[in-house]
Amino acid sequence: MERDLAGKVAIVTGSATGIGAATARLLAGQGASVLVNFTRSRTEAEATRDACRAAGGTAELAQGDVAQDADCRRLVAAAFESWGRIDYLVNNAGTTKKVAHADLEGLSAEDFQRIYAVNTIGAFQMARAAAPHLKATGDAAIVNVSSTAALNGTGSSIAYAASKAALNAVTMSLSRVLAPEVRVNAVCPGFVKTRWNEAGVGPEAFAARIRKFEADSPLQRTSGPEDVAQSILWLLTGAHHMTGEWLVVDAGSRIGLGRH
Repeated sequence: MERDLAGKVAIVTGSATGIGAATARLLAGQGASVLVNFTRSRTEAEATRDACRAAGGTAELAQGDVAQDADCRRLVAAAFESWGRIDYLVNNAGTTKKVAHADLEGLSAEDFQRIYAVNTIGAFQMARAAAPHLKATGDAAIVNVSSTAALNGTGSSIAYAASKAALNAVTMSLSRVLAPEVRVNAVCPGFVKTRWNEAGVGPEAFAARIRKFEADSPLQRTSGPEDVAQSILWLLTGAHHMTGEWLVVDAGSRIGLGRH
């Protein structure tokens, strides 16, 4: 169902590529104004901004590291100064370190702290900075991009899974304190066909993983960034009676082992 988001304003962190870029484009395509955030990938972020504008929305760039509270506050200020309101926040920025779970010596305290700083604390800081503007609209929404790793204890490393599980807890806590004006939910993608995931294992291993995933999942398909973006859009604009929830988007892979 098409939705008219003209006059709405969204911040999408980590939106140079992948799920963030797909979400920014989708929101802009329905008329929203979108703040495209990046840390290092300026060229890709500029391409996302241009795609948002071509899709029919307005978009601006804002560089910033969500692990830094000052940057979070600056991103929010930039969106409000550009458009005078903030309706939606998508906390998509994330990082990891790929370490086999059995390699207990492969993760340091510093690794945990860096991953938490972006994946968990960054989302909290963005929500805190945006909260006054979101509450002022009276019908706003936050979506935190989590992972099925949070539910299964799987993923690229134990630190990553733990950071996403903590993000789910943050989601529930924020949903209470920001209600009733702001709904706060999380989307938990499974394996997604993104450049980020491919870069971690290489093209051949990535292709093999896609084949195995599709063979094992009930829907026999792999989600792309656009599929996750559609779910994020629904949580932002359609799930009016949902808050504090986690929406799994994984082609049924969590139940795949029981498929006959």
